[in-house]
Amino acid sequence: MPKILLIPGSLRAASSSRATARALAARLPAGTSHATADPGRLPHYNADIADDPAVADFIAEVGAADGLIFVTPEYNYSIPGVLKNAIDWASRPAYESVFKGKPCLIVSTSGGALGGVRAQAHLKYILNGMLAEVFPCKEIIVPMANAKVEAGVLTDEAVLSFAEEVLSAFVDHLG
Repeated sequence: MPKILLIPGSLRAASSSRATARALAARLPAGTSHATADPGRLPHYNADIADDPAVADFIAEVGAADGLIFVTPEYNYSIPGVLKNAIDWASRPAYESVFKGKPCLIVSTSGGALGGVRAQAHLKYILNGMLAEVFPCKEIIVPMANAKVEAGVLTDEAVLSFAEEVLSAFVDHLG
């Protein structure tokens, strides 16, 4: 049974990214288990901190997952600091971290018309630098995302139907 870790890039419980992560989790193929990480629990990255339990838990979650699904909003044409912070914690040691060879799928949301494509480009660049395996696929973007959330879940059926096909291909890729 493939195990997926969803990593939302927003702290807000009512964010479109978390709403999208909830909707995607509900559409994972049968037999797939999942968990959702909470990057907000992590302290600011500081190499002087050697034994933070939240950091150890996050690294263990990433390591135990067969695949990662990042759901990031776009903040000022890039990814949020909280997501970059989480990635920085789990990216050590360089070139040998839990991200090395880890299959990753990227989804982005935005209140604007572009759906977070610039954040996706930045996140792909970051993940490639850590030797993660970014899943090659058509990009899943959620434009005007805030208007497409009801009761804490993304409701855009066109986006979700498209995403469901990509999710299925990603899980199949995991073996």
